[in-house]
Amino acid sequence: MGDRPFAGIMLGLGLAAAFAVAFLATCARPLGQAMRLPAPEMAEAQDAGRSEDGVEKDGDDMAEHVAALAGKVPPGFTVVEQPPFVVIGDEPASVVKQRASGTVKASVDALKADFFEKDPDIIDIWLFRDADSYMKHAKLLFGDEPDTPYGYYSEDDRALVMNIGTGGGTLVHEIVHPFMHANFPGCPPWLNEGMGSLYEQSMFADGHLVGLTNWRLAGLQEAIEAGTVPSFEWLTSRTSAQFYGEDPGTNYSQSRYLLLYLQQEGLLVDLYHAMVKGHDGDPTGYHTLASVLGEDDMADFQVRWEKWVRGLVFEG
Repeated sequence: MGDRPFAGIMLGLGLAAAFAVAFLATCARPLGQAMRLPAPEMAEAQDAGRSEDGVEKDGDDMAEHVAALAGKVPPGFTVVEQPPFVVIGDEPASVVKQRASGTVKASVDALKADFFEKDPDIIDIWLFRDADSYMKHAKLLFGDEPDTPYGYYSEDDRALVMNIGTGGGTLVHEIVHPFMHANFPGCPPWLNEGMGSLYEQSMFADGHLVGLTNWRLAGLQEAIEAGTVPSFEWLTSRTSAQFYGEDPGTNYSQSRYLLLYLQQEGLLVDLYHAMVKGHDGDPTGYHTLASVLGEDDMADFQVRWEKWVRGLVFEG
């Protein structure tokens, strides 16, 4: 994954009118909004992760990890074990616990229900309450001076370092990546970032994550009007270096809204598993994508997809 900044987005409804009936299912609820709260309380919390049968999950490894972490955690921070993550935050203890269970655990459970079987190795999630705390502690704890106001992943420290004041969507985005690495290490960047960005703005519905329209829509619609969106064959062929370093401004948004379309058609889960199974024969996933869509002419599909995207609305 590398030390790569990510965009800050709040999770929320912002649902396009065209999807209202499809997405607002019974028991659906939005993921947490950004919260600005008072100074942190002095608290400690450790919620041991357990499997469905009540047996402690990787308890020894987690206990050793938390014990080693203890000397690094500043006073006033809350530590919550939420396997395969450790959530550490300087908001009030009750809020840190809620983020661990209401955002981290709920998102992990939903992602595993549809996509992932294997947990990644333990990763620390540092949630700093505001920009001042984020900048201060990134320097103090990791020797970093962040060039993004939202957060970043430190591969050397196996830590997600985040200004949680910018919202919970960035957190869910980054949770996708270690799971993808553990379960589909050859995943092409368009699927990896497409899925991460899909859940930047999303909701829970019957135990599943449902991506919604978000701020990336406007730029994609402008690029469609300008005729500058590349073909899906070009997008899917990008290496990591090309995807991140040679982005024409649409790599993330094109990937995201392709997956949103697949989600609406009930094909996203099928696509992921088909790409995992067929990776050796189709490493970019382009032919698997066409097969799952049932399309013989991807250029014609793109014309129809672009028309669909032009009709979407984001009201966030």
